[in-house]
Amino acid sequence: MREALKNDSAVVKPKREETGIVISNKMQKTIVVKLDRRTRHGKYGKFITKTKKIKAHDENNSASIGDLVLVVATRPISKDKRYALKNIVRKATGV
Repeated sequence: MREALKNDSAVVKPKREETGIVISNKMQKTIVVKLDRRTRHGKYGKFITKTKKIKAHDENNSASIGDLVLVVATRPISKDKRYALKNIVRKATGV
């Protein structure tokens, strides 16, 4: 019985990853990412887009506004930062 518990605790839970669009990069080493998720309305069944803005740590200041980025949950870095930039999925196209 105890061996089964040891094996279960050895399994590492994967960190939460989110994909979103950078809406601000004006802070030093910090980006603001817009996360969208689609949910169905309970009564009417219409799809609703819910948006959340999060702050993510960007060590090299490599992300720019409009980039599609992958962020991963980390330990709290500051009062608001709970995510870190993992990689840039797609760079924004300049006009």
